[in-house]
Amino acid sequence: MIFSPKSFYNRILKRMPKFKKLGGTPNVMVIASLTIALFLIGLCGLLTLNAKKLTEIVKQNIEVQVHLDNDLPTEKLDLIFKQIAKYPFVLAKDQSPQINFVSKEVAAQQFMKESGEDIKKLLGSDNPLHNLYAVKIKDEYFVENRLKEIKTTLEQIDGVYEVAYVENFVDEVNRNIAKIYVVLSIFIFLLLIVIIMLVNNTIKLAMYSQRFLIRSMQLVGATDAFIRKPFLVKGAIQGLIGGFLACTFLIGLQQIAMQQIDGFRSLQEMDKLVMLLVIILIIGLLIGLTSTYRAVEKYLKMSLDDLY
Repeated sequence: MIFSPKSFYNRILKRMPKFKKLGGTPNVMVIASLTIALFLIGLCGLLTLNAKKLTEIVKQNIEVQVHLDNDLPTEKLDLIFKQIAKYPFVLAKDQSPQINFVSKEVAAQQFMKESGEDIKKLLGSDNPLHNLYAVKIKDEYFVENRLKEIKTTLEQIDGVYEVAYVENFVDEVNRNIAKIYVVLSIFIFLLLIVIIMLVNNTIKLAMYSQRFLIRSMQLVGATDAFIRKPFLVKGAIQGLIGGFLACTFLIGLQQIAMQQIDGFRSLQEMDKLVMLLVIILIIGLLIGLTSTYRAVEKYLKMSLDDLY
């Protein structure tokens, strides 16, 4: 008869019912720790995605104003529009360049609405403003030196009076965005380290009750791989369950935010959200496997005296 550690182990379990099942660890404690940890990671990821989308919206609403000479005929206005539209820095949606014509009358009304002042009383009866094209620029051109190049290029077009944009505002936006990304990245990195340590300690505590069963399996000749397998399977399942619960809570929080916060829905990108949820599940699986592996290895290599 060939000796089998597995069959011998099963016989031991039948005769010693007080032994816990190999691989069995307190589920609730481990899964709760993983769920909270993964939810916090997912929340940081969601904030990062929303901040990135908000940045794109802010940049797309910043316009370069191309002020035109007075009394230009319609043919000349159309020609200037076509000249501007051909430049690669002009933002296009559905192959349509984002260039809007604003007459000087509309510009005067906008000025009075924003400032509360009557421009005619301030500067006389004649409207001193110019007709203009409001041009939206692609994200990659939102750097101060590139905007200066765009200004110089557009001012060379015949019929253009001057080109204006909010100087220094772009650099200020870019600096603030960089600071936000740095802070979030550092926070996520530190949070991930703390979470791994916390979950690792939680699984070690859960494994403590299994230490004598592991030693019993070693004494009857079971290999390390045979002992390790059920624990790793259990750790993977716990990681996936924690990841699934974290994703569920994250989606619930997102739905509440969309109902309560105006404009929050416009920040959502479904493809990136799905990618974030998949990453959370993968992180949960990896943390569960890694922490369980390290905990099992600790007791596999521990001497009998240390077990007590």
